[in-house]
Amino acid sequence: MVPKINYSTNILSYHISDLRYRGRICIFGLMKAFSVEQLIDGIQSGDKRLLGKAITLIESKKTEHRELAEKLLKEILPFTGNSVRIGITGVPGAGKSTFIENFGRLLLKTGKKVAVLAIDPSSSLHKGSILGDKTRMEELSREENAFIRPSPSSGFLGGVANTTFETMLLCEAAGYDTILIETVGVGQSEVLVSDITDVFLFLKIIGGGDELQGIKRGIMEMVDIIFINKVEGDNQQKAKNTKLELLRALHFLPSKEKNWKVPVLLGSALHNKGLDDVQEKIDEFIQMKIKSGSFKKNRQLQAEKRFDYWVQEFILQKAKEEQSVGNSYDLHKKNASALLANPSTEAKIFVEELLKK
Repeated sequence: MVPKINYSTNILSYHISDLRYRGRICIFGLMKAFSVEQLIDGIQSGDKRLLGKAITLIESKKTEHRELAEKLLKEILPFTGNSVRIGITGVPGAGKSTFIENFGRLLLKTGKKVAVLAIDPSSSLHKGSILGDKTRMEELSREENAFIRPSPSSGFLGGVANTTFETMLLCEAAGYDTILIETVGVGQSEVLVSDITDVFLFLKIIGGGDELQGIKRGIMEMVDIIFINKVEGDNQQKAKNTKLELLRALHFLPSKEKNWKVPVLLGSALHNKGLDDVQEKIDEFIQMKIKSGSFKKNRQLQAEKRFDYWVQEFILQKAKEEQSVGNSYDLHKKNASALLANPSTEAKIFVEELLKK
């Protein structure tokens, strides 16, 4: 065990730094230093504060933090993979946060441990985000077996923060058996959420526009379950009509999973109506995938895609950092930005030069 170290508050900042203490790497934040081993012990014992610090570490883009994060992820890997990963998306105003709070509380009543990764929209200019999901899910956040972690999307394509996959692994190591991922909205790139989840749930509301528009965006081809939310009062007939229209649209699309017809469910998350049906369909879908073997196969394909993503990230990072390569990178980027050449051509030339080195 690394002995406790007392640090005066004036030398600490709100950034995580690293310290080498007696040859061992420690991570310290606001008031205390933690070794990777201490973080692992904290994660496995259910310490939410240490789980949060571990997530902050893997979200850091600093080189020294990435090294620590890799060590941490390697150590916790044997304790991961035992959860159901559920992606939840929908048009703005569809009630995603209300749905997640009440659905999460329903899962808790069945004995589940629920982690919510709420991807918060970031400004494309200064990368700032609201990070307000804990206040919007106030009741769920107070539950002992629930963990909520808002993370900025930082403009990442697909509406999923670039470390969400790794964050899921940490939550699984902490014993959370259901991971809910709320994405930033819905759009052409939002379908990438399906690359890190087992179930893709699409929330829709009545009067959200032509149902066929969803097909154009590619969302309908990726969903596993559709939940029409806010079905209340006198709009029930409209909801039934919307359901029929969606079912007709789905009929002309190829099946994402063999022997699975995407169900369209009606309900109101605010009034806890229809949430039991959602849970039942999720369980049915997961069992079907396990029985067919596609559950394990999809997990493997997702890991391969994450590998490809990080290869691109690390190559780009290396290109920017190394002096000999960095000058060439800046030159080709300048040519592209000045429209002296096609950006894809400049990128191709740069990569070819990089691989020759």
